[in-house]
Amino acid sequence: MVNRQSTCRQGVRAVLVAAAAAGLLAGCAGAGSSAGTGAAEAAAKGGSSDTLAADPLTAVRAAADVTGRTGSVQDATTLQTASSAKQMTLHGTAVYNYSARLGRMEIAVPAAAGTPGKQLVEVISPGVVYLQNSGAKVPAGKWVKVGVQQLADGNLVSSGATDPASAANALRGALTATQVGTETVGGVPLKHYKGTLDLARAAGATGGGAASGLALAGHTFTVKQVPYEVWLDEHGRIHRIVETFTFSGVPSSTAAKDQVVVTSTTEFSGFGTPVKVDLPPSKDVYGAQQSK
Repeated sequence: MVNRQSTCRQGVRAVLVAAAAAGLLAGCAGAGSSAGTGAAEAAAKGGSSDTLAADPLTAVRAAADVTGRTGSVQDATTLQTASSAKQMTLHGTAVYNYSARLGRMEIAVPAAAGTPGKQLVEVISPGVVYLQNSGAKVPAGKWVKVGVQQLADGNLVSSGATDPASAANALRGALTATQVGTETVGGVPLKHYKGTLDLARAAGATGGGAASGLALAGHTFTVKQVPYEVWLDEHGRIHRIVETFTFSGVPSSTAAKDQVVVTSTTEFSGFGTPVKVDLPPSKDVYGAQQSK
């Protein structure tokens, strides 16, 4: 009798960034979706009835809700992992549909010594993640499903990216916020804020299935006051977030040499542009059943 979930974990772990960097991942996942595009006018209108709050802390804490009211976003993501042993940078793209509460990410994993690069495709729903991995020991065209509670960090960084919804939701836990400047990016004037946030507080403010990943990450990460930077437009919508997470690569170790620092950068665009994301059909999900 072969445990298919065990086989799945072995294959996915070999490629996922957290396993490669420090063994953070404690489970496996799989995904599938499709994304559509809409008119540029729709992107410009999304969230236009909101106004950026004058108080920095209020503006930052409200940013996830304001961005969510646009209906959807597109995202470019970069994840930089640094430890005493190695450094790694991953790039990806994402879309998120706030109405359906579904997102899709595609992440390019660079080639390592003697191995080709990999492509990860992930679909995120509240509390559940699906992953399709070109390098894992999973049948071609199949997806693996896992609850975020099986992942030590709640999937905030373990699959090589921070999904748009989680990156934004984390701001609900902002403890401090200071405006440090105003910058024009792509012709759009943005206010730049810095501060720290607490993921446990963010989980409480978010609620529902989306809170579970934030709560787990808050427990796992060793630096509890997470540094962040965020750029907001005149409506309070998020255009860019940088969040810095730290965890121990050696269980229970507090030694500086064992700490892994992950800098997650997400850049939002296409506010309100229609996005369609589908869960994979059940026949294509490589589940936890056992085969004889």
